[in-house]
Amino acid sequence: MDDKDLLALFREKGKENYAFNLIVEKHSERLYWHIRKLVTSHEDTNDILQNTFIKAWGALPKFREESRLFTWLYRIATNESLTFLKRSKLRSFLSLSDYSKQVENQLEADPWFDGDNTQRVFRKAIMTLPPKQRAVFNMRYYDELKYEEISEILNTSVGALKASYHHAFKKIQEILKESI
Repeated sequence: MDDKDLLALFREKGKENYAFNLIVEKHSERLYWHIRKLVTSHEDTNDILQNTFIKAWGALPKFREESRLFTWLYRIATNESLTFLKRSKLRSFLSLSDYSKQVENQLEADPWFDGDNTQRVFRKAIMTLPPKQRAVFNMRYYDELKYEEISEILNTSVGALKASYHHAFKKIQEILKESI
């Protein structure tokens, strides 16, 4: 079923739970990996994913379909991830560079990461980016989203996104030059 069909099914009396389960099934994996690239921890990713779907469940009856369901869910997941990162940083009272180092160390210890050294250096370079810039880079590079889709998700202009991606790319490029 496509998202329009799922939304129509959700609006049918008595089929809300069934339709929502189908929505979760359809979008969970993609949202999981989007969140995971931002926060790195499997446990934190699962918590954020659960919060994303809890928020979506509460707001879905009012969803006006001005954007695609996928875009709307990505926006919720991204906002939840950025809020989590902000709270984590405040809780730990660390500077941004110390926090980035902590997140890099989580990547080192991640049993799910199976890349070679170049991939590890690349992921570490991404983790040094500020959270919003990291989100833009991941959505464009890994998820291959168009700037217009990212613009809807982050509620910002396409021009600002292109600049943010360019700066992220240059930072990563410099780190890779120094490390490899």
